[in-house]
Amino acid sequence: MAPKRVLVIDDEELIQEVIQASLEDIVGWEVLLASSGTEGLTVAASQSPDVILLDVSMPIMDGIQTFKKLQDDSATQTMPVIFLTAKVQPSDKAIFSQLGVVGVIAKPFDPMTLNKEVSEILGWKS
Repeated sequence: MAPKRVLVIDDEELIQEVIQASLEDIVGWEVLLASSGTEGLTVAASQSPDVILLDVSMPIMDGIQTFKKLQDDSATQTMPVIFLTAKVQPSDKAIFSQLGVVGVIAKPFDPMTLNKEVSEILGWKS
């Protein structure tokens, strides 16, 4: 079975590095990186990831705007999206679930259990 392919869209390079090390080194998943919503849209359309981990707070095009653009494109609209965010108040979670994201992972997250959180949200066997 091919390894899972995860696209991380986050403007913070350190977060990208931690996620990449966590998912590639611990479980052998392929991690694709994008530093902006615009770059993420391009990578998602060309690389067809199994899941997108999307930062909510980014400059220029935030995660919510990026998610809406993913939903508007037939090539990317069926890709599951998990928000990465420090905003985990009940009101924020309600907004996120109304949008149609499959899950939310709170920042800061534990790099050692990130793959389990992603797998659990998506119903993947780990």
